[in-house]
Amino acid sequence: MMGSVVGVDADDVRIDQAVRGDVKVEVLQLDPDLPLPAYARPGDAGADLVARADVTLAPGGGRALVATGLALAIPEGYAGFVQPRSGLALRHGVTVLNAPGLIDAGYRDELKVLLVNTDPDAAYEVRRGDRIAQLIIKAVAEAAFVPVSELPPSERGLGGFGHSGR
Repeated sequence: MMGSVVGVDADDVRIDQAVRGDVKVEVLQLDPDLPLPAYARPGDAGADLVARADVTLAPGGGRALVATGLALAIPEGYAGFVQPRSGLALRHGVTVLNAPGLIDAGYRDELKVLLVNTDPDAAYEVRRGDRIAQLIIKAVAEAAFVPVSELPPSERGLGGFGHSGR
């Protein structure tokens, strides 16, 4: 949530300083009974997203696209990244299948999270209002891809998967 602290400089001039909310993200609540994305603690990078409906994830790879009841307007120059919740992964084997899920600035439809249950034996019940993932808003650069006849050398060179050892 965006808030501010009013300070006073040496000349007794009021100064507004942002406390939280470096980036303004407009949110359309498609389901007004569900909360906005929220940070659990001060300084957290990820804001919790919740499920809009009950879903059962079958054991051994069952997956579902879970709606959040939110649509976002992420500003140009930023993107949203949907990350798994570590507690769900640790305790139940439930994670975000395409982690991190990417939300481009121009996307305006309902935000949905692709969950998968990796537990081999137990189904997992997602309930409406459950915290299912975290949203990180991050500045991103737009690259200019330039064709060249040769790449500059690097210390790593052509080493690929497993190249650096165990």
